[in-house]
Amino acid sequence: MAELAAYPGGSARWRALAVLVFGACVIGLSPVLVRLAETGPAAAGFWRLFFALPLLAATAGRAGGTWERPSPVILLAGLMFALDLGFWHYGIKYTSVANATVLSNLTPVVVTAFAWMFLKQRPRPLFLLAVAVAVGGCWIMALEQGGGPGLDPPLGNLFSAATALWYALYMLAVGQARRSVGASRLMFWSSLVGAPLLLAAAGLLGEPLTPLRAAGWLACVGLGVVHALGQGSIAWAMGRLPTSTASVVVLVQPVVAAWLGFVLFGEALGPAQGLGAGVALAGVILAQWASRPRPPA
Repeated sequence: MAELAAYPGGSARWRALAVLVFGACVIGLSPVLVRLAETGPAAAGFWRLFFALPLLAATAGRAGGTWERPSPVILLAGLMFALDLGFWHYGIKYTSVANATVLSNLTPVVVTAFAWMFLKQRPRPLFLLAVAVAVGGCWIMALEQGGGPGLDPPLGNLFSAATALWYALYMLAVGQARRSVGASRLMFWSSLVGAPLLLAAAGLLGEPLTPLRAAGWLACVGLGVVHALGQGSIAWAMGRLPTSTASVVVLVQPVVAAWLGFVLFGEALGPAQGLGAGVALAGVILAQWASRPRPPA
């Protein structure tokens, strides 16, 4: 791909990939915690960012420059992430954890198309094949409903699919911002922008804003930790990897979420979902092979 020359290779690239996979696996915990939060979907997104902010502020403070005026692209990242969380959490409410996570991870298609058309980052043919394989695996997982499909699966699936657009725009904004801004400062400001937007949405939609039990509060705090650790790791890695490559690697997230949905909520994993998970992971591996830096002539 055209942009690969600007990114490191060798051990530095593999370290960034390891951090990216770790972040994606951590984010795979999010839909489970949203189910346990005992609040409305947008309210759960607000608490996620609210409880993450102290951790992000401390991290950004050590890096310096926390209170400098954020750039427009950072503000855009915060807006896109608020939309991403709102749509995704409503998807989790109405459909299964597996379907909500799988459909929201159609992001690589949007990212690759956008980068190709607008950023002139032409992908290799093998990378396009890898995207098709990974997304195909996700679709196989989504076709087989789990044991707990949710309140309104068609509506939930629609919300989840729309999430892919917002998350793709978020990743593109993060990839652009990481050219000049550290990951901790980016995460702090984007979360600070997104939190009040989600709180306002929860109020306008008449959602329950606070959990009723201690377990719900623990889930909300857990969402904050997951956000700071998971999205923080992804943002850090995206400063060292092409955005299109990162968007494919995070497809390990639906595999983790589907397994947790099976363990915690009894959402059955049939043969098709097992096959889809294997195909999606194969696509991720193929994408890494296709996007490796070319050796110098």
